Amino acid sequence: MPTPATPKINSKSPTIRRILKEAQELTNHPSPFFLASPLETDLFEWHFTLLGPPSSPYENGLYHGRINLPPSYPLRPPSFRFLTPSGRFEVNREICLSISGHHEETWQPAWGIRTALVALRSFMETDVKGQLGGLEAGSEVRRRLAGESRGWVCGVGCSIGQGGRRNEEVMGEHVKMCREMGVVEQGEKVPEELKMGWRDEMGEKGKEKETESDGEETARLAEGFVQTVAAPAPLGTVDNERPVERVPTPHPGVDVRGVQQRLLAEARRGDTSQDEGVPVWLDRLIIAVAVLLIAAVARVMLG
Repeated sequence: MPTPATPKINSKSPTIRRILKEAQELTNHPSPFFLASPLETDLFEWHFTLLGPPSSPYENGLYHGRINLPPSYPLRPPSFRFLTPSGRFEVNREICLSISGHHEETWQPAWGIRTALVALRSFMETDVKGQLGGLEAGSEVRRRLAGESRGWVCGVGCSIGQGGRRNEEVMGEHVKMCREMGVVEQGEKVPEELKMGWRDEMGEKGKEKETESDGEETARLAEGFVQTVAAPAPLGTVDNERPVERVPTPHPGVDVRGVQQRLLAEARRGDTSQDEGVPVWLDRLIIAVAVLLIAAVARVMLG
């Protein structure tokens, strides 16, 4: 069966620009505690792998899942599904993030994929408390599943687990790359108002939230999003307000940044080709003609 060709990317679309910008941000400022990448054939479906939160039964676990971005992203929230058993979340059940946890219209467009992944990792530590979709399991069961999760393989053929790579191999290579880049991770901030909910529990909306008509506002949403990662700190410095998490020992794996780099390169080529259509000398000629016209009008009025 032939592999489907990668669809053309409209880099002028605010949604596509936003997605590419987030992919670039995750590449330039990676976290050793999670990674995420779009499918080669679909920018709106991403896969992620994250390390379980520290000082918890999930500490040694590596959990893989899917992210689906709606066509109107970031005006509407992404949804998430954990594919690796954890003893905390039902496998393959859709999770949404919002302020209330029940109405997706309360999602803030300034949030992004990084913010959501940080929140999901944090929510793993919270009590189930009878929550529909949450699993009640003992600590020993969750620790056993955490150990088994390291050998889990994504069967979808995503770019993260390409070639049948185990979670441990993929995450080990990612951590090694972060160390080579000098990444110093002190922990990342979750917006206090961000909550978790389940798609099938959310209330029905009267109608889908309309996309903003103001082109400048839409473009602003494409460019702006909350970056939970702090500015790079010098190696060896420590933020006393945040505990430093232990980064897992790296293992051989694969480079998972290829998809983002190919997508960003294609987008940049598209932008460059548009700019090359207007020669520099033509811009200068237009400016010179405008100056002469202004001078002629001024001479007539003054004289």
